[in-house]
Amino acid sequence: MRWEQLFADLEAQVAEQESVAERAEDGSRARAEYGRVRLADRLGGARGHELTLGCTGAGQLSGRLTDVGVDWLLLTDPQDREVLVAVRAVCSVGGLSALTAPAVEEGTVARALDLRRALRGLARDRAGVQVLLADGTAPTGTIDRVGADFVELAEHPLDAPRRRGAVTGVRTLPLPAVVAVRTALAGG
Repeated sequence: MRWEQLFADLEAQVAEQESVAERAEDGSRARAEYGRVRLADRLGGARGHELTLGCTGAGQLSGRLTDVGVDWLLLTDPQDREVLVAVRAVCSVGGLSALTAPAVEEGTVARALDLRRALRGLARDRAGVQVLLADGTAPTGTIDRVGADFVELAEHPLDAPRRRGAVTGVRTLPLPAVVAVRTALAGG
């Protein structure tokens, strides 16, 4: 009888130690898994939600998150303008839900859809834009060309189309200085 009780006590102790070890391992595993979550994954779970971004040089940018790329995100602001934001310029994000998009391996196509490619789309469309820069300035005009690490902006008022007479100059902007690019208001 004494032996049975001793073995039962020992089994209970071992079971308790295993349970404690499993709980600690589960917590470590969960922390390790969360440690692999990238900001793009976290933002991907917030598509359609209203976010407020704190950005270097641009302050707060707010709007509905409509898309997320490898190094950019796209908001639609309260004035219905699209705002392409360089993720590297984001200092804080408010309004994220508890959802995180499932992590996906970036393939060749996804890596090609970077900020430069998005800016080339704006250049192709000849869209009037305001470029928010890290130094706090915000020149307006049309993106003419996008190089490997720079953008050329034909400066002109947003309410004037890009015509030779409206262009006041061409400004070369290093890509690391570009915080966000905001499209013009519809109809103006």
